[in-house]
Amino acid sequence: MDSSMKSDKQPPRAPLQVQHHEPPQRPIWQIIMVAAIAAGVQFGWALQLSLLTPYVQLIGVPHTWSSFIWLCGPISGMIVQPVVGYYSDRCTSRFGRRRPFIAGGAFLVAIAVFLIGYAADIGVSTGDKVGAATKPRAIGIFVVGFWILDVANNTLQGPCRALLADLAGSNSSRIRTGNAMFAFFMGVGNVLGYAAGSYTHLYRIVPFTKTDACDVYCANLKTCFFISIALLVSITVLAMATVSEDPFIPEPVDEKSSTKQLVFFGEMLAALKELSRPMWILLLVTCLNWIAWFPFLLFDTDWMGKEVYGGTVGQGQAGQLYNKGVRAGALGLMLNSVVSGLASLGIEHLARWIGGVKRLWGGVNFLLAICLAMTVLVTKLAESNREFTTLADGTTVTLPPSSGVKSGALAIFAILGAPLAVTFSVPCALASIFCNNSGAGQGLSLGVLNLAIVIPQMVVSVLSGPWDQLFGGGNLPAFVVGAVAAAASGIFAFTMLPTPPPDVKVSGVGMH
Repeated sequence: MDSSMKSDKQPPRAPLQVQHHEPPQRPIWQIIMVAAIAAGVQFGWALQLSLLTPYVQLIGVPHTWSSFIWLCGPISGMIVQPVVGYYSDRCTSRFGRRRPFIAGGAFLVAIAVFLIGYAADIGVSTGDKVGAATKPRAIGIFVVGFWILDVANNTLQGPCRALLADLAGSNSSRIRTGNAMFAFFMGVGNVLGYAAGSYTHLYRIVPFTKTDACDVYCANLKTCFFISIALLVSITVLAMATVSEDPFIPEPVDEKSSTKQLVFFGEMLAALKELSRPMWILLLVTCLNWIAWFPFLLFDTDWMGKEVYGGTVGQGQAGQLYNKGVRAGALGLMLNSVVSGLASLGIEHLARWIGGVKRLWGGVNFLLAICLAMTVLVTKLAESNREFTTLADGTTVTLPPSSGVKSGALAIFAILGAPLAVTFSVPCALASIFCNNSGAGQGLSLGVLNLAIVIPQMVVSVLSGPWDQLFGGGNLPAFVVGAVAAAASGIFAFTMLPTPPPDVKVSGVGMH
């Protein structure tokens, strides 16, 4: 009887449970502000995808081994994003659950980008020789910076997507809209990044970037990274200043049960064991989808420089031809990003017109398979129509490909923008929706989804270089494997992926 009298004096606990399970919906402008951070993140990613594979070869890493450099991203993503997701679900900072991780990730990106941009300079200042074929110290600095950059990007992107789901409450339509806006701003960042990467005189804005150790190509990359830091920091500060988070107050847990928890890895194993069938199918489709995407994202500009333009990495006329191809690839990636950004705005309407997101995802996976297969045709046309000319000194040089071949290659880049928009939006939205139904934490659920992205990337990074070398050192063998994986992903999306809940509140968890 005394307990009933004392209960009136104790703080109420029901509101805490409602706050934890059912966050209120925020205005759409706040979702847009958080989604805009993707533009700053993707600006840097665009520079990585378009310029860094040629850059690592310029500092002495051969093509066969350059794919191993990209293992940094998948490994850090496999570890960092689930860890960050787990702790961001439980962060009790007065600044909110997600915002401290977003701010910390932006700070790490700035440090990493500086190290990558100045890798050649630092390498020469510590003992590398200018003009040497291999610069081991520069490679070491680059790898350290690249690891930090991928850790930072995973620290940043996971909480951003989780915050979008938090701001959307449990409305499935608003969750998909938030992820579509995230994909749109990724397209914006890509356009800006690829445009910067394709402009060869950008270093003149910051002339001190060109040094004895860092030629024009390197100076352009360095200048692009400076712009990347300014863009990301500006957008992140603006978003964090205008979008607030309520401090997270965890539900009370008795001491006996808390001592039995296995902190992070136990939670991860439990999350994997308790995954629903829809989530397992989502992971399977996502895994195959990224086996298809990653070879092209890794070697697209290298494909343009070698197979389409017929150049080689290095100095001389062949090296210049290769660089022209890389710049043409950057232009193709910019076209890809324009299409991706526009397509992301219409994902909701297109999905309703087609009959659901599973049909949309399955259809664009078949489109991805066709485009990857078409790279073989474009390459064969480029080789069969290759033209040469003889200079006054008797030297035979290779001419750039015909306008028809270039148009075909650029068309592949542009068309792939549509499936890329769906890839950046639909899987994360479905994971958030399935997560709401199961009551799991947004951060941890998105971290589990990230495993289906990074594990395929690790497989491709390890095997694509030796696989390509087995068939002569080109990029086409990995592209063909990607086409097969994309077709399989489309089949599973059509036949096995469940239809998500309707565009209303998907769960009443915590409402009672």
